[in-house]
Amino acid sequence: MAVGPALTASNSPDGFMHLVDPNRKWYNNRRLIILHGWLVLLVITSSTNGYDGSLMNSLQSMDQWKDFFHDPEGGTLGLLNAIQNIGSLAGYPFAPYLSDGIGRRPTIWMGAVCMLAGAALQAACMNIHQFIGARFLLGFGLSIATNSAPMLVTEVSYPTYRPQWTSLYNTLWYSGNIVASWTAFGTSKINSNWSWRIPSLLQGIPSVFQFFLIFLVPESPRYLISKGKDAQALHTLAYYHADGDEQDPLVQYEFEEIKAAIRIDQETQKNVGWKALFATKGNRRRMLIIMAIAWFSQWSGNGLVSYYLNKVFDTIGITDNAIQLLITGILAIWNLFWAVFASFQVERWGRRFLFLTSAGGMLLFFTLQTICSAQYAMHQNPAAAHAVIAFIFLFYAFYDLAFTPLIVSYTLEILPYSLRAKGFNVFNLTISIALIFNQYVNPIALKNIAWKYYIVYCCWLAFEFAFLYFFIIETKNRTLEETAALFDGEDAAALQQATARVVEVRHEDYDEKSSDPGLKA
Repeated sequence: MAVGPALTASNSPDGFMHLVDPNRKWYNNRRLIILHGWLVLLVITSSTNGYDGSLMNSLQSMDQWKDFFHDPEGGTLGLLNAIQNIGSLAGYPFAPYLSDGIGRRPTIWMGAVCMLAGAALQAACMNIHQFIGARFLLGFGLSIATNSAPMLVTEVSYPTYRPQWTSLYNTLWYSGNIVASWTAFGTSKINSNWSWRIPSLLQGIPSVFQFFLIFLVPESPRYLISKGKDAQALHTLAYYHADGDEQDPLVQYEFEEIKAAIRIDQETQKNVGWKALFATKGNRRRMLIIMAIAWFSQWSGNGLVSYYLNKVFDTIGITDNAIQLLITGILAIWNLFWAVFASFQVERWGRRFLFLTSAGGMLLFFTLQTICSAQYAMHQNPAAAHAVIAFIFLFYAFYDLAFTPLIVSYTLEILPYSLRAKGFNVFNLTISIALIFNQYVNPIALKNIAWKYYIVYCCWLAFEFAFLYFFIIETKNRTLEETAALFDGEDAAALQQATARVVEVRHEDYDEKSSDPGLKA
């Protein structure tokens, strides 16, 4: 007699792994290869976001851009950097309703249309007002697309590869960062406005692919089941996860677990809607963690480097534009390496270990960066300036262990389906508020108190480490629905037991059919 898979999955240290065919790998299964190709189309949404962040950093080092816009400073410069996130704020009220209402794929397509229009306007703008409007439109489109894209990655991925893919989503921020940095480095040598118009135009490339191809990507089985399209959801799971076998134990386990979770949410209206985000103890803990890591991801000192690296260089005497652009490009490659490395360790090392190691390393190296910045400011010591650059690289190596790969994947996996779009919207909203605050405050603070401003971040990083130590929960080796057991107690246990009863019967029936030669024929 077969063992009930859901019951075993929820209680064994190996989780659902005993249901996975060990011979089905991403490199030897045609349908998994196709699925992963579609996932690449989704994760490049993050590349567009990373491109924008690096682009503004690079443009500020270009004399051609500064001359065209009359060398913006202070509040104007802060607005130029912040307007994209202000555009995102405008899109957040619509994003979760589109994702849950019309589906993940149409929502991504709508975001791509807005981003294409924004990139075209930015490349063709004739004054600073048009430039600001273009960046607002880019931010609006990004908020729409980035609400759905990572959720779709999470919800269609093969279970054993889901943690890596959802971690890679935010990691590919740096792929856009690299392209923007090196494109700007090359076009900076063009002695005309095309030096900044070309990088602005290239920002729309990922959206071009999504505009034409997004409807070939499988829709989320969770979304389909929530709309009563169970047969289509089962077909999608079976096609990509079991070569079309709808009775495969893993497919049946996923299908029944998703159905049970959504049914419980629909029967208990307290589990849906905005108020539900804070209605239960488990959800309040979820939202505290989600909002905290979202804020930490932008308020750990990285905002100084991501948007105002040229100002940091000025404080340590590195003023040559070419050198600034070169260091920016090398830093982008460094960041991508460490973030990808960490993405493939999430199941081996665990989320909690990576978060704590990341916060501890950031605290150490940002403190050393502060000390060296002070030494340069007081004594004009060139060695201290070089040390600052070295510590920026080491700081980012530790930042990339958790706060690049994990913030999106951890947020999505601890949220149940009914709250995933809304909870992820709160995550993105928190990031935008943190960014807007940073982008307005950082240039003013750097101009007025220079390196002393770093001390604020040293203190904050110590607080981050303490918070993560007490609140981060380990979630490795669990399905999306199983993770709810860590927050929801009895409700989650009831869900798992209901799934176990159904899947156990299906699994036994599947084993009997597989062992009967007559039935096979």
